[in-house]
Amino acid sequence: MRILVANDDGIFSPGIKALALALRQIAQVNVVAPDVEQSGVGHSITFRRPLRFRHTASAGFGETPAYRVDGTPADCVVLGSRLLGRPDLVVSGINIGVNMGLDLTHSGTVAAALEGASLGIPSIAFSLDASGEELQFEEAAQGAVPIAGWVLKHGLPNKTLLNVNFPNRAPQGVKITRLSTHRYEDSIVEREDPDGRPYYWVAGKPTAELEEGTDFWAVQHGFISVTPITLDYTNHAFAASLEQKFRVQARKARGSPVGKEKRTTGR
Repeated sequence: MRILVANDDGIFSPGIKALALALRQIAQVNVVAPDVEQSGVGHSITFRRPLRFRHTASAGFGETPAYRVDGTPADCVVLGSRLLGRPDLVVSGINIGVNMGLDLTHSGTVAAALEGASLGIPSIAFSLDASGEELQFEEAAQGAVPIAGWVLKHGLPNKTLLNVNFPNRAPQGVKITRLSTHRYEDSIVEREDPDGRPYYWVAGKPTAELEEGTDFWAVQHGFISVTPITLDYTNHAFAASLEQKFRVQARKARGSPVGKEKRTTGR
């Protein structure tokens, strides 16, 4: 079994090192990560310039092959799965900070797993709550091993990935969760450069409702949150309702004087 490990915090992040070394217990591991931090880049792909794919022996992975890419987390998964052979599992992380709720739309950590799932490879994103003075990467990595092992054995449904968030303490157990309302309340900070021209910082603070059954609730209560995520963004229930509404509207249009006039004019 082969596992491809990527992230968005960069090849030198302690999170990816802990995860890669722990996963060697269950499979052959290859690390492919950005050469610099790529947090918040979402599911972007580099296609307007060439990419560098270089082996690195200085990141502390020991005998585990490690490569750095001057691109995005999704780029790392594309190159790693093509140049090193198709893996049986793609994992991303361990991210410094949780990825929950609406965070998923801009998370580079989750994007690497999204890219793996889009390629038809079972994929998992791992993130760690960054509260506390010392981040427990090794403990989180050991918690990631049985989850990864289960996916290697059982697989995942098509176009589905797992988004996993760890509390920064010894977990009480695992909760299967749904996405919360976790998001960032953005604010704009305006300043001036030395020439008097304005520039802007996009700042923000996280906010979420503490609703039982969500990823945010689980992590806040000391559980590992495991949320199945699908690539199918379609709102199927609303699509059926919308189709019915448009069908009714079309029938009304065909029966209206305007509709008859259009048909007559068309002849």
